[in-house]
Amino acid sequence: MNEIKAADIVRWQNEMMAFRDGEGTGYSKVYLKTLQSQLSAIFNHGIRPYELKENPVRKAGSMGGEKQKEMLVWTKEEYKKFAEAVMDKPQSFYAFEVLYWTGLRVGELLALTPEDIDLEKHTISINKSYQRLQGEDYITDPKTEKSNRTVSIPDFLCEELEEYMAMLYGFKKNDRLFQITKSYLHHEMIRGAKISGVKRIRIHDIRHSHVSLLIGMGFWAVDIAGRMRHESIDITLHYAHMSPSAQKDMADKLNEGRVG
Repeated sequence: MNEIKAADIVRWQNEMMAFRDGEGTGYSKVYLKTLQSQLSAIFNHGIRPYELKENPVRKAGSMGGEKQKEMLVWTKEEYKKFAEAVMDKPQSFYAFEVLYWTGLRVGELLALTPEDIDLEKHTISINKSYQRLQGEDYITDPKTEKSNRTVSIPDFLCEELEEYMAMLYGFKKNDRLFQITKSYLHHEMIRGAKISGVKRIRIHDIRHSHVSLLIGMGFWAVDIAGRMRHESIDITLHYAHMSPSAQKDMADKLNEGRVG
């Protein structure tokens, strides 16, 4: 595996794509994406225990594509109902607070350490990601190089993080703040949605909800894209249609402009 380079992966990708685009049935984009993800996971697993220097699959770029999934969002009112339902478990409550009010990816959240939180500047530094593979914890680079960033957070969230960190006795500055997994958060989302009565969404949809919230508050797409580290503004604008009240708000504004 040490001898496999990004160029080798690219050649393999080209062969797979050529078969797909040639005569016959070929491979679907979803299947190619699955192969790519599985191969990348194998190299990620080898980085720590087997001292591989890098993941050549990540350097080679993506292959294939995913089946378009329906994206759902929570409105601010729905999220507040959900948050109240999971408040009985502080670790769950504070984790979801960070996800909703910052738009972090779940891997970025679970990799956070006390030294990533600047209570004076009211910022969170994103410089790593967490994943659990075959029962082992791994801290890796963020999803993309562009994902390294500093996120400004509201005053109330800064106060909540200060409260939460005060509960963590014996924690070191490089210990994970949320020593849980994505699976745990998934079960908590099911529990919270059932108690609160809000619709079920996926964990990653909380990130979509943050974007939708910012769009609804009137922030420019270019500024939101910078906060979320989207590769293009088009990605940010893709979320605009998901605001449940957008059309009604537009109609109300147009009415005000005509009548008022």
